[in-house]
Order: sequence, then C-alpha cells, then structure tokens
Amino acid sequence: MSKKILVWFRNDLRLHDNEVLFEAISKSDSILPVYVVDHRLFDKTKYNTNKTGSIRAKFILESVTALRDSLKKIGGNLLILSGKPEDIIPQIANEYQISEVYHHREVASEETHISSLVENGLWKYRINLKHFIGHTLYNKEDLPFPVKDIPDAFNQFKKKVERDAIIKPCFVAPEKVNVAELSDWGNLPSLDALGIIDPEKDERSDFDFTGGEEEGLLHLQKVIDEMQLPPTSKRIIFASKLSAWLAMGCLSPRKVYWEIKKTEHIPHTKTMFNHVLLGLLWRDYFRFMFKKYGNTFFKPQGFSKDVHVVAENEGENLENWKNGTTGFPVVDAVMTELNKTGFISNMARQAAALCLIHNLKVNWIFGAAYFEERLIDYNPASNWGNWVQIAGLGNDQKAKTNYNFEKSIKIIDPKGDYVTYWAS
Repeated sequence: MSKKILVWFRNDLRLHDNEVLFEAISKSDSILPVYVVDHRLFDKTKYNTNKTGSIRAKFILESVTALRDSLKKIGGNLLILSGKPEDIIPQIANEYQISEVYHHREVASEETHISSLVENGLWKYRINLKHFIGHTLYNKEDLPFPVKDIPDAFNQFKKKVERDAIIKPCFVAPEKVNVAELSDWGNLPSLDALGIIDPEKDERSDFDFTGGEEEGLLHLQKVIDEMQLPPTSKRIIFASKLSAWLAMGCLSPRKVYWEIKKTEHIPHTKTMFNHVLLGLLWRDYFRFMFKKYGNTFFKPQGFSKDVHVVAENEGENLENWKNGTTGFPVVDAVMTELNKTGFISNMARQAAALCLIHNLKVNWIFGAAYFEERLIDYNPASNWGNWVQIAGLGNDQKAKTNYNFEKSIKIIDPKGDYVTYWAS
C-alpha cells in the first residue's frame, strides 16, 4: 500500500525552505497539498473591525494562486477548499487514505486552537497530525535556552542568540512532486464571493505588493541590488518591505538571511544588512514570546494587573484616529497611508500607536485590532506584541522608556514633506 501524506498549507505558501513539503515528499509515494479558505479569517471581530481587510485579502488570494501555479510547474497541484479546516482536513484525509498530515505549527491562540481541532478530528480516523516549526530565523531547538527561560528583554535575547545559536541552511525547493489523483482540485473564491470589495490602488503609492513566492523572491533581489548602491540620503531611511511576503510565508526568514548575507563583503551593505537582520530577530522574539506567554498578549491589561478605565470620548477619539482626523498632522498622514496602501514603516506604526494610547487615551487593544485589519503584513505575534509593549503593558517592562512620540514624528517627517504628500 502506497504512503500518502497530506500537506496542509497555511502561512507557508512557498516551495523553497519548506520543511513540511521537503519531508512529505521524501517520506511518501505521493502527497496531497491542501489549502483551506477559512471564512472566519474574513469575519468581524469583537472590536468592530474586519479580521482581514481588502488589501491583505487580495494579497492572500494572490499568494495561494501563485503556490498552485508553482506546484503545477513541478507536476503537482493544490487542492483548494472552503470551510473550516477542522471539518475538511479529517474528511479528505480519510477519503483519500492519507497516512499522515503535515503542517507548520502557529503560536497565536486562534490558529493553535484550529490545529488542535484538526488533530482531534484526525485521531477519529487514527491519522496523525505532525507539527513542524518553520516560521522563524532560529529554530526553537537551536536556541541556547528553553522557551520558558527566553529572556524577556529583546536586547538580551538578541545578544544570546547571535552569540550561541545557529541559523540553519535552507531546505532545497523540490524540482518534482507526485500528487494524489483527483478529478477536481477546487477553485479559489473571488474577493467578491468573500464579501470583500477589490481595493483600488492609490495613485500616491510608490510600491505594489503582489502576493506569491516568485514576487517575494523578485523583491528580495531588488532589496539586495539596492543594498549594493553607494550610500545616499534616501537609503538612510531604507525599508526592505519584505514583511508582507514573510507574513504569508511566501519568503522564509532563512532565505532572506542567507541571500542578504552574501553581500556582507561588499562595501556600504553592512548597515542595511543589520537593519534587515534586526527585523528578522524582532519577528523571532515575538513568536517565541507568544510561545512562552500565550494569550496574555491579547488581554487589554496586557501583563499588568491594572484594569483599563474607558474614557468618556474614547469611541470618538478612536474613530478620528482610524480616519486620520486626529489633528496631529503626521499621525493623520500615517493613518491615511495605512488605509490607502496597507503598509506603513515601523516608525510610523510606533507614532500612530503612541498617539492613540497616550494622546487620545484609547486602550491599545482597539488600535491593535485595527492594524490587524489594515496591515498587509499582519501577523499576530508581531502586531499584538508590539502594541502591548508600546502601551507599557508588555512582558519587557524596561521597554517603556524606548518610545518617544515627538522623536518619532521628527524622524518620520523632518521637513513636512510626508504630511504634504499624504494630505487626504
């Protein structure tokens, strides 16, 4: 009897450096690649926001389509189904006599809960769900400490992993794949079918995010090419904008690291290399913090015991902030850019958060929920982890002194050009 392994794709929409895919191909006679469009991803949240806004939804659908195309090029395909994974995965695993199901483990509560439900459903058919960890630069087992002992302070975490941990090489992308025989591989729903309006490109946006592994790799190469240019004033505020492809797993952090590391001997690249590496380390840090502390990052009081008192005008201030009508010109420009493009710089995110929390006196959790809807590069750990830290309610209490609203404003718009450009 042949061995068939179901590969459940989630936020790992790539062929390169994909341990799940690599292992499944090497240990089976054929695989069944599956992506489930879970409509809960597009529901309303309890904060009266959409869980996924139109810009990221479009990027997700593009990334899934690109994955299917990539699999077809090497002799495979991608089964696309709509519904709840906990209903669909066990059903098709049983129907197609699957031996095992492989997937990448997530760290946030909703995603891990769905994995547990899928695992429970599979056990009814005596089918094992095998977990892999492939979303970080450093593997958990390669850290110089167990998860429970990871330093809460980012700088300590960074120092120890850079000194004592290793970054493994990438898994090779498959050149050929054998897939199960299916008569119908399913269709990806349109944005309209999901109840989402196709976003219009704002003419002020100077950058196009298109989902998919190939687009991510092309952009990575553009970043590498830019890194090798002679220094200019523009490159002082360099932003790689790789985060959207990293969030959906169209790029692996290890791929980014090893490709950019090839340039370290070239003059002028060190500062930008360190900039990209720092971003990857922050991604790792928050994912490991979520593994360590779980749902605490989603609580309005964060790691504090204080209960938030709702201000009388909190609702009005929140709406003004969302709409970019706070009266703080740089913050209003930041929110306009976010609403129109789905992307803002890290410094802009800090400024917007500081304004909402400290100037407008709105609980941070409403801002985090709105960023969840609007950011094209949203991932739970980085978004909610950053927000609770900026609110001064995070696990690293020393981080309270790291954020300065006025300083952020000056860095974002030293001459007033940004405000003028994004005037709504």
